Amino acid sequence: MTVSVDRALCYGSAECAHRVPDVFAFEDGYGVVRPGRAESADDPQVREAAEKCPSQAILLGE
Repeated sequence: MTVSVDRALCYGSAECAHRVPDVFAFEDGYGVVRPGRAESADDPQVREAAEKCPSQAILLGE
């Protein structure tokens, strides 16, 4: 499974980067998935970050 951040939804709380810093970063005022980490959606911490994202901008997909 893959993880991504929808920049149209993200309002820059940086919760994802604080929760899982080896998967998410905070760049230009938005949360982003670090290069090479898009296949991290099976990680329980990534799933929790998606659930707790205040703007619901973290997307988990196939």
